[in-house]
Amino acid sequence: MTATLWCFGESGNAYKAALTMELAGYDWQPVYVDFFGGESRSPAFRALNEMGEVPVFREDDLTLTQSAVIQLHIAEKTGKFLGTDRNETLRWLMFDNHKLSGVAGSTRFLMNFLPEDKRPAEVIAFQQGRLKSTYKILNDHLSRSTWVAGTDPSIADFACCGYLYYPEPFGFDRADWPHINRWLDAIAALPGWKHPYDLMPGNPSDRA
Repeated sequence: MTATLWCFGESGNAYKAALTMELAGYDWQPVYVDFFGGESRSPAFRALNEMGEVPVFREDDLTLTQSAVIQLHIAEKTGKFLGTDRNETLRWLMFDNHKLSGVAGSTRFLMNFLPEDKRPAEVIAFQQGRLKSTYKILNDHLSRSTWVAGTDPSIADFACCGYLYYPEPFGFDRADWPHINRWLDAIAALPGWKHPYDLMPGNPSDRA
């Protein structure tokens, strides 16, 4: 049975799950969620996921939410991309959730999807400062390792890259971080890789 992923192109968290499935050769299809139209806050969507967030994964009678949970399910079911050291993979998944995507996603939202007169400059500056420290940790780690966790690509890589391919500015410039830049190129070279706007429905051109 084909799995279903509720998602939209501008969600880096949904991208993590979608990219994992795509690279693993998983049979899946996207369902577009009109986030900017308020769909994720609707009673119908809350019935699907009480947290009111994408991604939501459903296959047969199994429903999963939170990108890391979905990624782990796909990796364990397919035997692909769990990493050579499961604990190391989990460590970087948690790092991404707390330090990287958790901050990058909200910073990108504040800088690009709010009206200019409502963008909180002090909050944005504070979060960009936190992100700079996070990028340094990741960049330094990747100076010593080809992949984030272990010797092969894993769901840790597909988590940490979740927001780093997007073109909208949020204080991340690949040229400033050469080891991250090399690593992003390596992920993009994997068979089946797609940019988030090509992998999932819903992007700025769709809303223009």
